[in-house]
Amino acid sequence: MQRNEISPGGRGMGMRMGRKLAAEDLQLILLALLEEQPSHGYELIKQLAERSSGFYNPSSGMVYPALAYLEDVGHAVVSVEGTKKRYRLTEEGSAHLARHRGQAERILAELAKVGARMAQVRRVFEGEDGLDTIAPGTPEDLMLARYGLKQALLQAGACEGGEAIRIAAILRRATAEILGK
Repeated sequence: MQRNEISPGGRGMGMRMGRKLAAEDLQLILLALLEEQPSHGYELIKQLAERSSGFYNPSSGMVYPALAYLEDVGHAVVSVEGTKKRYRLTEEGSAHLARHRGQAERILAELAKVGARMAQVRRVFEGEDGLDTIAPGTPEDLMLARYGLKQALLQAGACEGGEAIRIAAILRRATAEILGK
């Protein structure tokens, strides 16, 4: 698994920190959403963004080709409503989803989980939440610590003399401690 993949339950789901899903995973969660209700492509994009608290907001350039593929393989059918297309799950699509339901549920759960974490971090950065709401040792805790260090270094600016020596010594000690030396 690549360093930047998110892994629910030990299985890399193909989602990179760049907020992309593997094509097969996107197709699978689109089938899961279509099972809930027939939808337009734009509605599916909005549902994915909402379920992930804005973390996963796929482009139309990702979603519409995935929907076209689902139509091509017989997993979805389209009805035209004016200038819009409404996609609906077929029997074949329902059977495919049934075979892969666990994977679809894991992906949707991971999107919701990561989205909730990112929303919490955004609230902290925006001052809406206290730092005490972040549990020690979590990815959010590490992110906030790095952010705090960055802000402190920016505030120190281009210092000189004794202050530069003091900050450099602190950073060297921190580096050595992180590396276990």
